[in-house]
Amino acid sequence: MATPLTSSQTYIDKFDPLDYYKAYYQSEGTITEEWVDFVLRNLHETFTTGGVKGDLLIDFGAGPTIYHLLSACEAFNNIITSDFLEQNRTQLQKWLKKDPDALDWTHIVKRVCELEGNSDNESCKKKEEKLRRMVTKVLKCDALKENPYDPVKMPQADCLISCLCLEAACKDVESFTNVLRNFKSLIKPGGHIVLQSVLNCTYYFVGQNKFFCLPISRKELEAAFKEAGYEIMKIKVIPFTKVPEKDVCDQDSYYFVHARKPCSQG
Repeated sequence: MATPLTSSQTYIDKFDPLDYYKAYYQSEGTITEEWVDFVLRNLHETFTTGGVKGDLLIDFGAGPTIYHLLSACEAFNNIITSDFLEQNRTQLQKWLKKDPDALDWTHIVKRVCELEGNSDNESCKKKEEKLRRMVTKVLKCDALKENPYDPVKMPQADCLISCLCLEAACKDVESFTNVLRNFKSLIKPGGHIVLQSVLNCTYYFVGQNKFFCLPISRKELEAAFKEAGYEIMKIKVIPFTKVPEKDVCDQDSYYFVHARKPCSQG
């Protein structure tokens, strides 16, 4: 039986950032170990040899996580991160302010530093401090609004990034495409968008709570970007192979998309 779309109120009431972190990121033995490796390698390449850089990066739908920004802080002067849920934004602020109760991302910071060739403790500490300096705002966002940051007036970014977000918010491919179309107002002409997430997934668990996920296929994903008016620069898909010890999600693969907004579009 298909998982029904999870309402915004259910997320507000039942999404626990700590349960999410424990289930998917707390240790290297978690189900998302191969996801983390996939994401970190793609972002390292994108923001180094891929040449994606600039002044401002917008991070849309971060959840309570910062791992996907660790390479970006070397390529951008300012980062605006955001999430729909207050409890996730609170966790982001805790990490930025070095709160003793903040989620611990040390093990993932070290993996990013290894990709950059400097994995000693001092390099890892410098990486964390640099990201803290680069993140200038933590905002509320809503994927289903035409202006996702309403009422805030957002500057156009050189790049927008989003990981594991849109499939949770969008009820169908049409809605997914509309969100991509709305994102264009947040991106400079010729600017970049980077999305990473899962394919053909219908649900995921956080603690005992089951949440909807849009089971988008690779063909639908590519069509959505093209219909929204982007030029796809690169797309990568790898199969999901790590069998979980318990039922937590049902994706069959992970995807990475790097696309550009045409220079001719304002």
